[in-house]
Amino acid sequence: MARIVQAETFLVDLVPKVRRTDAIQSFKSQETIFVRLTDADGARGTGYSYTIGDGGPSVLALLRHTFLPALMGREAEAVEAIWRDLLFTSHATAVGPIMSLALAAIDIALWDLRGRRAGLPLHQLAGGAKERVPMYSTEGGWLHLPPEALVEDALAMREAGFRGSKIKIGKPTVGGDDARLSAVRAALGTDYEVMTDANQSMTQPEAARRLPMLEALNIAWFEEPLPADDIAGHGRLNRLSRVPIAVGESLYSPGQFADYIAQDACGIVQADVARVGGITPWLKVAHLAEAHNLMICPHFLMELHVSLVCAVPNAPWLEYIPQLDDIAAPMGRDGGFALAPKAPGIGIDWDEAQLLARRAQGSHATVREGRT
Repeated sequence: MARIVQAETFLVDLVPKVRRTDAIQSFKSQETIFVRLTDADGARGTGYSYTIGDGGPSVLALLRHTFLPALMGREAEAVEAIWRDLLFTSHATAVGPIMSLALAAIDIALWDLRGRRAGLPLHQLAGGAKERVPMYSTEGGWLHLPPEALVEDALAMREAGFRGSKIKIGKPTVGGDDARLSAVRAALGTDYEVMTDANQSMTQPEAARRLPMLEALNIAWFEEPLPADDIAGHGRLNRLSRVPIAVGESLYSPGQFADYIAQDACGIVQADVARVGGITPWLKVAHLAEAHNLMICPHFLMELHVSLVCAVPNAPWLEYIPQLDDIAAPMGRDGGFALAPKAPGIGIDWDEAQLLARRAQGSHATVREGRT
C-alpha cells in the first residue's frame, strides 16, 4: 500500500488517418486526456479517456480543479473507494459524459498502477478468462464509402484473418442501406460476420422497417438504432427483432445498463471503458451482462479493451479502429486476433517523446500532496 502523492494531466490531440463518418457526425479528432498518478514509493500509473473532437478542455478542468486534488494522500489500492468518493464529489453533475470521462482517466491510471505494483497484466488482474480475442473491423465501413469500397476493405480484412466487418447504415432510404450491405454479403459469403451501426439516427418505426432486410442478410447485430435515452423504443424494437439490438457506447453508468437489461431493451451490451467511467464500472457492466446471459462487445479503444475482453468470459469480439499508433507501440496481433498484453498494468507501451511533442499547449497541470 502506498498513498498517492502526485497527479498530472494533459491532452494530446490525435487526428484520424482516414475520414470517419456515420449517420449523425464526423469523427474530427480524438482529444486524448491523460492522467498520471505517482505513489509514495515512486510507482506510476497512466490512464486516459477521449472525446471525438469537442469537450476535452472541460474534462481537463474537472480533473484539475476537483478530482486530482481529492486524490492526494489516498491509498492507491483503494480503487473502489476512490471511484465511489469521486462519483459522490461530482454528484451534482453526474451522470454524464464529462464526469465519466474524467473519472475514467483516473480509474484507469489506478488500475495501471495496481497492475504494475503487483507485476500482473490487466487481463489477469481483472479475471484472466482468455489470452486472445477475434477482431472485427470498423475502419473500412464508414457511411460515405461506396459499396465497392466496403467490399474491397472487407475482403482485405478477411485475407488478414479478421472474422467480421461493421458497416455504418442510416442512408435516407432502406434501399440505400440494403445496397451497401447486400454488396458486402454477396462478396464475403455467409461465414463472414457483418455488423451494422446506425449511430442513434432513426426513429423506432424507421428502424423497424429495416429489420426484414437485416434478418435476410444474416446481420450479426443492429447497433444504436435509436437515441440512447429511448429505452422504451429500444425495448419495442428488441422484441420485434431477430437480429440482436446492441447498445452502450452512449451510456455513462452501470445503472443505465441495468435499466436497459431490466426492460429487455438490448441483446448485446457495448460498454465503453472511458464513457462508462473506467475499468471499475466496466467490469460491473460486463458481469451484469454475464449474469443475464448477454455478450459484452465494447466500443472503440481497442488498445485498452483488449485486456478487458480477455478478462471476462462473455466478450467474444474486439472492435478494430487503430488510433494510438502515433503515440504508443502497436497492439499485439496474430492475424485477425488481438493478443492480451503481458506487461504489468494496462499493457500500453507509450512513446514518451511523442506524448511530450504532441501535448496541447497549456493543457499540462500537476497536483502534488500538500500543494497544487
